[in-house]
Amino acid sequence: MMMPKRPDGMVRAFGMSGLQIVSELQQIEHTQSIDLGVTLKESRGRKVSEYEQFEAEMRSQAARMSEFYEVFYCLENSIRRLVKDTMIEAEGADWWASSRVNEDKIRRPANSRQKKEVDSGITPRSEDLIDYTTFGELSQLITDNWDIFDPIFSSKIAVSNITNQLNLLRGPIAHCNATDELEQERLNLAVRSWFKLMS
Repeated sequence: MMMPKRPDGMVRAFGMSGLQIVSELQQIEHTQSIDLGVTLKESRGRKVSEYEQFEAEMRSQAARMSEFYEVFYCLENSIRRLVKDTMIEAEGADWWASSRVNEDKIRRPANSRQKKEVDSGITPRSEDLIDYTTFGELSQLITDNWDIFDPIFSSKIAVSNITNQLNLLRGPIAHCNATDELEQERLNLAVRSWFKLMS
């Protein structure tokens, strides 16, 4: 049985036309900043398999806001580490149980948050109770123990003011709301001010 000859020229032309169309659509996506679903985007190793199901605009906002989340993640955890290291130096490894940690304002709420996680059946974030403190409570730990933080920071009032401002700026980011450029500039300024406070 004889096979019919393939019209190679036609297949090649069809393939080239398809590539041209894809190329032109990708150029439109790029110049017009729209997502036509033509350009494959790398998922950056995402573990959530359905991420691509969200709208392109929402994913774009999320990518923009992720930078600010990273800043707060680093800032908040660096403050935690600073507080913990300073307290250990002053009080020893059992500093959390010392009189330097206010029972009603800090220790009890942190214990309650940890217990809530354990009782809910999710994996606790940490065994270290300072990891259950809020941004405001970290500020309180610093100002309540100014005698040991005074050599680190230039002004107690400035620590309160800047941490209050950072806490206000943190809210929209922590609760997945987009911020405008003015708030982003305020965040940059507040983070720079925080580091300038450190003597």
